[in-house]
Amino acid sequence: MATAASITSLTPVPASADEAEAWVRGELIRSLMRSARGSYLVSGTLMVGMAALNWSALPRWEVLTWLTAGLISMACRAWAARVYAVRYVGRSALAQQQYADRYAFVWTASAFVWGLSVLLFFERVPQVNQFISWLVIAGVATSPLNGLALHPPLLKRFVNTLFATVLGSVLVRLVVINLEHPQFQYGFLLPILPTLHWYLLLRAGHHIHETARNSLELLFHNHILIKSLTQQRQAAVAAVAMKNRFLASAAHDMRQPVLALSLYADWLRNEPELAPKIVRATHAVNALFDSMFDLARIDSGQVRLHIERVDIAELLQDLELQYRPVAESKGLDFRVHVTEGSFLTDPIRVRRMIGNLLANAIKYTPEGGVLLASRRTREGMRVEVWDTGIGIAPEHLRDVFLEFYKVADHAGTSDGFGLGLAIVARLSHVLGHPVSVRSRLGSGSVFRVALHDADEAVAQARVSAAVG
Repeated sequence: MATAASITSLTPVPASADEAEAWVRGELIRSLMRSARGSYLVSGTLMVGMAALNWSALPRWEVLTWLTAGLISMACRAWAARVYAVRYVGRSALAQQQYADRYAFVWTASAFVWGLSVLLFFERVPQVNQFISWLVIAGVATSPLNGLALHPPLLKRFVNTLFATVLGSVLVRLVVINLEHPQFQYGFLLPILPTLHWYLLLRAGHHIHETARNSLELLFHNHILIKSLTQQRQAAVAAVAMKNRFLASAAHDMRQPVLALSLYADWLRNEPELAPKIVRATHAVNALFDSMFDLARIDSGQVRLHIERVDIAELLQDLELQYRPVAESKGLDFRVHVTEGSFLTDPIRVRRMIGNLLANAIKYTPEGGVLLASRRTREGMRVEVWDTGIGIAPEHLRDVFLEFYKVADHAGTSDGFGLGLAIVARLSHVLGHPVSVRSRLGSGSVFRVALHDADEAVAQARVSAAVG
């Protein structure tokens, strides 16, 4: 059989039901990373400023320890931002989600270090210093809200870690203060303000997220609508072109057998041996009409599918009975290799698909043979039609599945209608049986049909969609 050098595929790619959701999530995380660009520099600068503010009022080792931890956390954020820019910035929505989950700890570490700063200044430095320090923490909690709100899990981790640490530090300081100064009676009121701030940030983050999400969903659906309208316009233009090709090709192809019929009929009185020629001409007209009507029924949505379990061995045996005599009448070797199995499909349509492939293989194989085989692969069962025929050039592999397409100067195409492989392509899409072809010019071809189980509802929906 032929050694394949060129390959093409007609595998249908159904759209995922979660496509919009995944796209929106990915865009939200991309927006988050754009808004967070360079924010670690601001955070690091504020840490240095807070350490300088309280340097003279606290033991220096405590300030240096906290500042070192803070700068390490900022370095981790810078490293994570660099990783994103190098590895994730242009990748899929799933990759964006994986990044957010994998590197969320750097924001958590930053929030934890900022929360620990309360242990340094609360009721340990002058009131002015405390006031400024509280303002800094409030700013650190609020400033990244617009960005972190785009990915709620990250916002919750950051805010929850920050305020849990702040409240824990406040409670520790209150215990120490009450032990040292029992007259300090109103300390229990102090956690109220951070708790309120905590709640308001989460609520505001939720509203920001919903607003951004709705905007992106609208953008996505507008994009899909524009794409759909563009495709429909292109389909309309292609339909007009196809109808023009149909009229031209049908008129040309039908004129010859019909003219032959009329001539043979006139001569029949004097030449009775012309009857077989009339039969062949009639068969040619019928074959053309059958192909055109099959294509028209699929495109008009009038095909009614009947999905049932089909035994591969029986399918190949039926095809062998039909096409072996045709192949042997041309002097071709017709072989069949069967691997047992079954699958769900419409038996009439799948037989038509493979039958068209066999008819083409026999037609374009002047010598040698044709192999009809079923095989079991990792993806499931498939049927293959091999031939040692004239082959197809790489530049024609995709076009041979178009209606009325004939390869120019290709031996054996003059008496064809260019509809057999178009019907195969249509049925492949409807039934969900992807077709691929490999060929080498002058050596032969192999067509493969992947026999995935067909879903009747989905297949019928594809038939109906062809009308639009």
